[in-house]
Amino acid sequence: MESINFINTLLLLGAFLAIVGIFSSLIAERFGAPLLLVFLIIGMLAGEDGPGGLPFNDYQLTYLIGSLALAIILFDGGSRTRLASFRGTLVPSTILATIGVVLTAAIVGVLAAYVLDLSYAEGLLIGAMVGSTDAAAVFFLLHSGGLELKRRVGTVLEIESATNDPIAVLMTLVLVQMLLAGAAATGWQIAGDIAKQALIGTAMGIAGGFAISWLLNRTPLPGGLHPVFVLSGAVLVYAATALLQGSGLLAVFLAGLVVGNRPMRAYANIANFQEATTWLCQIVMFTVLGLLVTPSRLVVYVLPALAIAAWLMLVARPAAIWLCLLPFGFRWQETTFISWVGLRGAVSIFLAAIPTLSNVPHADVYFNIAFVVVLASLLVQGWSIAPAARWLGLALPRSRPAVRRVELDLPGQLEYELVGYPIDEDSAVLRPGALPHWARLALVVRDNAILMPADAKPLRPGDHAYFLAPPHRARRLDSLFAARTAEEAEHEAAGEFTFNGLTQLEVVAKLYGLAIPPQQAKATVADLFAERFEGKPELGDPVEIGGVRLIARDIVDDRVTKAGLQIEGGAGSLVNTLLARPRRLARLLETLRARRRGKQ
Repeated sequence: MESINFINTLLLLGAFLAIVGIFSSLIAERFGAPLLLVFLIIGMLAGEDGPGGLPFNDYQLTYLIGSLALAIILFDGGSRTRLASFRGTLVPSTILATIGVVLTAAIVGVLAAYVLDLSYAEGLLIGAMVGSTDAAAVFFLLHSGGLELKRRVGTVLEIESATNDPIAVLMTLVLVQMLLAGAAATGWQIAGDIAKQALIGTAMGIAGGFAISWLLNRTPLPGGLHPVFVLSGAVLVYAATALLQGSGLLAVFLAGLVVGNRPMRAYANIANFQEATTWLCQIVMFTVLGLLVTPSRLVVYVLPALAIAAWLMLVARPAAIWLCLLPFGFRWQETTFISWVGLRGAVSIFLAAIPTLSNVPHADVYFNIAFVVVLASLLVQGWSIAPAARWLGLALPRSRPAVRRVELDLPGQLEYELVGYPIDEDSAVLRPGALPHWARLALVVRDNAILMPADAKPLRPGDHAYFLAPPHRARRLDSLFAARTAEEAEHEAAGEFTFNGLTQLEVVAKLYGLAIPPQQAKATVADLFAERFEGKPELGDPVEIGGVRLIARDIVDDRVTKAGLQIEGGAGSLVNTLLARPRRLARLLETLRARRRGKQ
């Protein structure tokens, strides 16, 4: 009975910690705290030095949990990465994930060996543990708080953080083997091990991704099993690759990349399930890592660990990033931001458990140093990512309003899914012509009755409208169904004039007397949006030019085909401006007519 009670107690504590972790996310988002830090603190409070008083030192179980969680997190990150975003970023990201990690570890190793009175090989082991950027921390912090980065910078950070773990793992394992053997391996041996892990991981990841997507689309599984099948396949790819002496982490990321960029049955269900599972994995992993640490033992290592953390954030990571990105023409603002977003997280603590499992001398030193470095990174860098992005001018002026979206998979085809929204009184979709051509109204629920499109038009506030939309475009509808902000309402009260995306900016400038740079005169409205949002504009995206605001109203193949122009000022300012410039308005209309005749 005692063993049964013990198991029930563990289940109770585990469920309680998970619930506390979930609700703590509300506190973290409200105060801007890095959520992963909250989970670490919860684990520490539940541990033997905290109020929970729960003794926990099972490094083998920690390694198992960490491996499973990282595999799922990386697979989810890969499945959400679009291959189109790799354009111009794959080579620099790969260099950062390989050479950048090695350089960072080498520079950190110098200081670690000095301040801890260790050999350089032992210092390099510490550098390897904290040398990689944690994917879970980066994915969460880049996608939370409404922060959206310019495509090139955001893609480099996501690809680098998702693919640099294999190098850090391999360096850690090689150095552990060297320290246990008491002899240094040759450079050729290390290079051979890296090449072997990379090749096997790449081959298994790509093959596994195609196998998962092929089976998913051709096997008539019950609806609720599609997400379970996909994640089980991801773990299978990870474990099989690791048994073949390849990089399981690289393989599972590539498998997710393949699956996420192919037509996939039950996409909405799978994406939602993966998001929830990834959250749970982060909660469990960081809580367990927090349980593993004993705060009273950290006191001895705080000062040297903080010195190593400062060296890592201010010297090692920036030096490695600047050297790696120098040939690729990144602006100094971009390089500075990428070097600052080098968050350390669960991977570093996870790797620090390997020396303990292998009985390497000074194992306790490695674990405690890595833990303090992670805490410092999450506190300093995690809290400052959003302000740094805005200060360096790398955050896009794009808001992500919260909307209540319903997504339904349509069995038997892969081209469309059913997306539903409630329509508020201020929803932009009520504006004539606001709905993009690729979204087809399927049905409307109004006053507890189901109406067909022909009977439901026009849409009204209080309706629940359902549309057929391509899965990769569905989220672009969100901005049309969000309630207007006070700023948007003020702009709309001033009126709006619609421009074709092919209209040249010099035409707009002449009509409204705007001052624009000469190099932009021949550019079109679509070109302006493409440049500002790096080829990925979305409905509702704003661009300000010469005191007026252009709003993307319709998009075809990532090109703005229709934009609304709003003038700063009170209601009626747009009408007054047009009446004051009738000749310019007439010339504009004639120009647009001529362009349409020329295309016919």
